[in-house]
Amino acid sequence: MNLHITKSKNAESFYICRSYAKDNGSTTSTIVRKLGTLENLLIEHGPTRDDVIAWAKNEVKAETEKYKKEKEAKTLLIPFHTDRPLDYDKQVFFRGGYLFPQSVYYQLQMNKVCRKLKQKYKFKYDINAILSDLIYTRILDPCSKRSSFRTAHEFLEKPSYELHDVYRALDVLGSECDLIQADVYKNSHFLGKRNDKILYYDCSNYYFEIEQEDGIKNYGKSKEHRPNPIIQMGLFMDGDGIPLAFSLFSGNSNEQTSLKPLEQKILEDFECQKFIYCSDAGLGSESIREYNHMGERAYIVTQSIKKLKKEEKEWALSPQGFKRVSDDKPVDISKLPEDDKGLYYKDEPYTTKKLQQRLIITYSPKYALYQKSIRNKQIERAQAMLDSGNTKKNRRNPNDPARFIGTTAVTKEGETADIQHYLDEHKISEESQYDGLYAVCTDLLADEVSDILKVSEGRWQIEECFRIMKTDFSARPVYLRDENRIKAHFLICFLALIIYRFLERKLNYKYTCEELLDTLKAMNFAEIQEQGFIPLYKREAITDDLHEACGFQTDYQFITKSRMKTIQKKSRRKE
Repeated sequence: MNLHITKSKNAESFYICRSYAKDNGSTTSTIVRKLGTLENLLIEHGPTRDDVIAWAKNEVKAETEKYKKEKEAKTLLIPFHTDRPLDYDKQVFFRGGYLFPQSVYYQLQMNKVCRKLKQKYKFKYDINAILSDLIYTRILDPCSKRSSFRTAHEFLEKPSYELHDVYRALDVLGSECDLIQADVYKNSHFLGKRNDKILYYDCSNYYFEIEQEDGIKNYGKSKEHRPNPIIQMGLFMDGDGIPLAFSLFSGNSNEQTSLKPLEQKILEDFECQKFIYCSDAGLGSESIREYNHMGERAYIVTQSIKKLKKEEKEWALSPQGFKRVSDDKPVDISKLPEDDKGLYYKDEPYTTKKLQQRLIITYSPKYALYQKSIRNKQIERAQAMLDSGNTKKNRRNPNDPARFIGTTAVTKEGETADIQHYLDEHKISEESQYDGLYAVCTDLLADEVSDILKVSEGRWQIEECFRIMKTDFSARPVYLRDENRIKAHFLICFLALIIYRFLERKLNYKYTCEELLDTLKAMNFAEIQEQGFIPLYKREAITDDLHEACGFQTDYQFITKSRMKTIQKKSRRKE
């Protein structure tokens, strides 16, 4: 509401007006109430014109409050007819769960990144709409690019582009993959401080539904043990579990060679100079440790106890010399009860050719009990294999129960040697001595052991990142052939993961991945005779938390079209 004053030759008139938007998008106003002319109003609300204006503004304020209350209490009657059939090709179902990832997308200022690309390439299609829709569909209903285009037509805001524009946009996104990653990292600081003083790194691979190698799609050791060509991905993640950067490399390459190029990009393009590198033993070779010992960087990597030299291995396996992590009290771990819940450690200097390091051995009775129970089940299966006569070993599987089956050749007088199989107790005993033990190697010589172990324990989050991308976002299998478009596909999965992780953080990590994604997928609406929308989802604590975190609400009994447009604008607002 606002005060409107008009002047003519004979009088000055005061009105209360209300502005509103018409169906075509233009704005206009209507008179709500005529207050009168200045001459008449001076008699009751004078004696001066300023007094009349002050009174009129109070009336505007009162009328605004009255309008808001009436609007809130407003009920809407919409008639339905039992004898009227549905209209042909009339869409009534709309997906609304994308509004919540959209709020994060715009806080990351992805629209500005897309504007930069449009200025560089001068294309006519809306790459911001294409990229955002591809990310939302990857989160809500992961499928092919063609199917994603169809899914986007079910959003409250329909696509403003054609299918062929999607494939053209993939070429641009693939070409500018590094620039987009760097800009997203810089913009991510608008959502709060990044925990980029600890960086986790790991690799995984994705298979293709093809039989022949092509480009960087090569035969390699597939995580799913599939006989298809694969492509490998290296991923950096910060200390809060939010992805930082990724790279793709050939399926037949050694994953250790993937680290330095990507880390160099982080050092230069992301301007991250001081951090602790953390990874598993497979990506913690001597050369990688040496690389992360330079500058202001440090490292914490897991260490295989089995691969230690004889002297260090004997020290690691000895039950003496351990201390409790919580208070440094000396403990003989051989005398601990099986149900002990503590964590124990011992450490010593560990010097190699080029590095002064620190080797930390930890022992957890709880973890030892878990490993023992798993092995006992494998021993039972090995015995069952012996009883059935099927002792074939699966060389690809290091946890194959057949590893506990030994083989001997017995020669009878005058006959060829017979092969006999038996349960290898020595092998079982050898494995059991590692139960509950875990080793970490670091160049942080003066830091507290508890702090070092806490950093190392965070590696599970990067494994979860790959699980979400592969399982929940269906990053595999990959059907695209062009290498640039393949890179764009993984960029979309990567950006979807970043947005999901930030949304998770906004909710204070209260909900599991399954709970959050299932809720977003269920937040749909039905359009009612072009008057507005009815939510089709169940209001719960998680939906309340989503609305509070993102700054808008969709859980009204009925949402008019104008209110829904306001909600959509709020979801695109940059905080």
